[in-house]
Amino acid sequence: MDGILIIYDASRTNLDAITQYAGSLHHSMQFNPTLESYDRINFLDLSIIRETPQPEIDIFRKPTTTYTTIHYLSNHPTEYKIAAYRLYTERMFNLPLSNDQQHSEWQTILHIAKNNKFASTLLHKLKHQIQHGIRRATPPPTSTENSAKWATFTFTSPHIRRITNIFKHTNVRIAFRSNNTIAQHTKPPNDHKTPPHNKWGIYQLTCKSCNVGQTSRSLKVRYQEHVRYIRYDNSQSAYAQHIQRNRHEYGTMNNVMTPLKPLNNLNMLTPTNSSTSKLFTRKGSSILNNTQATRTPHNT
Repeated sequence: MDGILIIYDASRTNLDAITQYAGSLHHSMQFNPTLESYDRINFLDLSIIRETPQPEIDIFRKPTTTYTTIHYLSNHPTEYKIAAYRLYTERMFNLPLSNDQQHSEWQTILHIAKNNKFASTLLHKLKHQIQHGIRRATPPPTSTENSAKWATFTFTSPHIRRITNIFKHTNVRIAFRSNNTIAQHTKPPNDHKTPPHNKWGIYQLTCKSCNVGQTSRSLKVRYQEHVRYIRYDNSQSAYAQHIQRNRHEYGTMNNVMTPLKPLNNLNMLTPTNSSTSKLFTRKGSSILNNTQATRTPHNT
């Protein structure tokens, strides 16, 4: 819960009673009231002013406001860059502001635009369009507008309009997305690629015969386990059994371990009698001079 505007009759209740009641609604809710000052109170983006015969409103901006919008020279669609100023101007016309308040708000809008390198002529043109649209009655939506479809294009330069203008007289509406965002510019570079032996999946170990297996950990970790089983005479690994029984030598990971198929989903790890393992076993056998292929247990 954020802001709540409360108007109460001081002859029937008081601030302490309201604070106590609000605090009793939930133990984690804290009520911090802000009273009006000099017949004025700020609520969201409005200032409510106590006047006679009726209250007035004005536009409120926090002292920490930076007046920053999408820069005019930024590589974004024009309608995106002026969206903030369209919002400010429409709000200025739609709120019941006095002439002085409206003039003051318009000068603030021009100041914000100038800080972001917008020409004042562009703002005056936008203001005229909004005034003209407010005076003109809005027609009810047609069936074509209700059945409109949307297509999204990446905005790279204004030349993209040559493509999107093709859909101008159709029921296809165009929306733009931009990759020129703060998130894109602050994203850490992803220059490195994951080495094949740091992935998990189906692999092949070779000496004078071959061994096809699969693992849910990186192949590098699994190879280190095979070597440890060999050194400590542990029969948990079929590859270690083969080396020990036949007194064969094993080589380095890059020489004897070949990634056959990296897997992106653990569910793709197959049971012992699966067609996937049989397929790679047959491939391994034919590649390695028809030597017999065995497969490590599924819990590797």
